[in-house]
Parts: sequence; structure tokens; C-alpha cells
Amino acid sequence: MSKRTGPSSRGAPDSAARAAIAASHLRSLPPEVLQALTAGASRRRTPAGSTFHREGDTAAHLELVVTGLVRIYVTVPDGRLMTVRYCRPGSLIGAVSLFAPRFVLPATIQAVTDADLMVFRPSPAREAAERDPRLASAMLHELSERVLSFITEIPHGFATVRQRVARHLLDLASERQQGSELVAAVGQQELADAVGTVREVVVRTLRELRDEGLIRTGRRRIVLLEPDRLAAEAATAAAATGPPGT
Repeated sequence: MSKRTGPSSRGAPDSAARAAIAASHLRSLPPEVLQALTAGASRRRTPAGSTFHREGDTAAHLELVVTGLVRIYVTVPDGRLMTVRYCRPGSLIGAVSLFAPRFVLPATIQAVTDADLMVFRPSPAREAAERDPRLASAMLHELSERVLSFITEIPHGFATVRQRVARHLLDLASERQQGSELVAAVGQQELADAVGTVREVVVRTLRELRDEGLIRTGRRRIVLLEPDRLAAEAATAAAATGPPGT
């Protein structure tokens, strides 16, 4: 069962929020437009493992990841969960819901680590975009990037073994998360089969990730020490085939 998200609080953007805005498509907005957009925003602290939007939700929403790692996943016909996006600081979530008529969320959104989100008011954000071409342009850039990045999720043939291993470990740990620790319960041969390679290559890849401080390995137990860096690693393949994603 997912946990409830933490309480929201209002206030001007702090240094972490300003850094997240600078990493997002909102970075090009002049101060007066940005101030109008963030004036009614609130902050939500979401514990690791919490689901804060579910497949089938119809409410419009727009959030900016300030800190932490968030994933967006879908349930495929055979019941498996497939992550379609990992959202790091600077990622905007929900822009499409502002403009899609009769919006129905096709995915579920979950905090992988403790996350801090800036939550914008949907109606004023949409009205501001319709009124100001500069904000409309920022939203168009965001939506265009999302379309291209989702398309690159279809063929995973562009990904290296290291990228596929990072992605699979994140998926396994997220799906079975208990508390704040991320642990992938998987053996080396099982991991090799899942990413389409041989055990020897997986052993070498895990050793590299362990030596770099990204994971800690045990018997059928891989602890993800730096999930944000692993998500960046997994996103490299998509960046190589299209515009960089957040």
C-alpha cells in the first residue's frame, strides 16, 4: 500500500526550487512571467514509495520536481509494470493534462526516493500559457521533448548493457520498494537474462557500478545507493537518439 504524501506548504521559491526551475523549460521565462506562475504554487514533500497520481485520474496537474527521483509507469497487458520516464530535479510533470480535452492519466506516478515537488495551480497555469506566448513556448518545448523521449522508449536496442542494467535495477527496486531503501532482489543470471546478455558481462557491469559507488551487492540483493545517478545512466540512451530529457 502506498503512503500518503506529506503536507503542502506555500512560499516563494527557495534555492533548491530556483535550481530546479533553472534546469527546466521554465528557465527561459522572464522574472515577471515566472513570478506570476509560481505565485500560487505550493510545495509537497512526498515519501519514497508514495503514489501521488494514479492511472485513470482525470484532474489536471502540473508539478516541478525540486529534489528526489520520480517515476512514471504503465501496466502492460500481461500485468508487468513498465517505467516510461524517470523524473529528476528540473522535470515538469503533467503539462499535457493542462491542454488535453477530457484528460485521463494513462500512467501512475510514484516517488522512487523522498521527493520535494513544486505544485502549480492548473487553471491559472493554463490561462497564463494561453495569454502569454513566452510561457506557451516553454510548454511547447516541454511537450515536444516528452513526445520525442517517449518515442525513444519503444526501441531499447540503442541502449548499452550498462544502461539496460541500470534501468532494470531501478524498475525492480521501485516495484518492490519497502521504506526508503531501494533494493533489487535479483541474481546475476536472472539479471543477464532480463537485459539480454550473458552473466559474465553483467558481473563486470555490476563491478563497475559498485566501484563507482552507485550500488552495493550481496547474494540476490543489490542495494541502489545512488538512484538519481542510475536514472541519469539509464536516460543516456534516449539522449543519444533525441533531445536530452529531464
